[in-house]
Amino acid sequence: MRSYRHHVRENLLLALDTLRTHKFRSLLTVLGVLIGTTTVILVASLIQGLNQQMAQVAEGFGTRTIFIYKLPPFTFNPTREERLRKPLTYEDALALKSECPDVEDVGITLFNWQPPAPPFVTAKYKGQEIVDARFFGNTPNNFAITNADLEDGRLFTDIDNLHRRDVADIGAEIKKRFFQNEDPIGKTIEADGHNFVVIGTIARRKEFLGDTGTDSQIFVPYLTFKKYYPNVKDNFIDALAVPGRMDQALEEVKGTLRLRRHVKPVDPDSFAVSTADSIVQQFNQIISTVALVMIVLSSIGLLVGGIGVMNIMLVSVTERTREIGVRKAIGARRSDITWQFLLEAMTLTGAGGVIGIAIGWLFSFTIRSIFPSMPTTVPVWSIITGFVVAVSVGLFFGMWPAVKASRLDPIVALRYE
Repeated sequence: MRSYRHHVRENLLLALDTLRTHKFRSLLTVLGVLIGTTTVILVASLIQGLNQQMAQVAEGFGTRTIFIYKLPPFTFNPTREERLRKPLTYEDALALKSECPDVEDVGITLFNWQPPAPPFVTAKYKGQEIVDARFFGNTPNNFAITNADLEDGRLFTDIDNLHRRDVADIGAEIKKRFFQNEDPIGKTIEADGHNFVVIGTIARRKEFLGDTGTDSQIFVPYLTFKKYYPNVKDNFIDALAVPGRMDQALEEVKGTLRLRRHVKPVDPDSFAVSTADSIVQQFNQIISTVALVMIVLSSIGLLVGGIGVMNIMLVSVTERTREIGVRKAIGARRSDITWQFLLEAMTLTGAGGVIGIAIGWLFSFTIRSIFPSMPTTVPVWSIITGFVVAVSVGLFFGMWPAVKASRLDPIVALRYE
């Protein structure tokens, strides 16, 4: 064992000495491996950060909350069947509350949005204008169901909703842009051409990639919104599951809606049901596809780097033919020669991998520093994977040159000039 470790140490030192002797050539040789490893680290850091941020945003709306709408989340190109689905109704929400024993509460949101147009309205206050505000009519209990925290003032109540009062609770971004130097409570703002008195402000939520959409919202009572938009029919329903009964609540919600919407047993749901966990899983599937494409591209870099390593190692074998002959003449075995060149190739690509990991981490840190809203976290597994893959490239592509060197006839090698 001691002799084996001695040979490995000796061959490793020889490999490092070769790298020091041919610095520029070695750098050019492992450039593909370096770029491939850098890409792996950078992509992994972005995916890890995005996944963590999406999980925080989704869970911020409640781990017991069930989101129900006619289209699933992240639907950018709905099918014909999805476009023709009937909207969810106010009566559907009431049925869920009365017929689902594992549903604790049900809230309803109404908004005037006609895809593919953006879901924005214009809000105004004292000559100031926000063109990307989002305007919703909520039932009062919806704030508690979606974990909305009151920052100042009060939330509208069932009485406000019953009397269709023109009052509003605004998000943190609306408050920041309209009321930097004054108290918003009691002030009148205009949303989509209608005036509302601000009675409360909602605390800022977790943001995804710096998107302030969830904080650029203006909430008014459900029936108040219905007063101004009597023809709007698309309802978004939020249901709160009884603690520990999420799976049962989901089954009850689906069963009740399928029955009410006359969905045949063999047909798929004509509505979408999501939770914080399912939204995160769907996002992970999307981001994983992007990651796969990037990994394929980085693999091309590793392949090119590996071919470069094999070529340069073949050149090295030719250049050092006499050295190989001398080593064999004084007792070096074929396995010693093989491991000498294999370790040299692995050291070469391993060094490229280490440099690539360092550059990837530096890029990740720089992105996070310049763009705080862009989450980047380098996971340990990506560092280990990057290094192992880089070394494996050297092992695989260095095999043929190493075997070729070990097979040289020592007499012929000693005569080589």
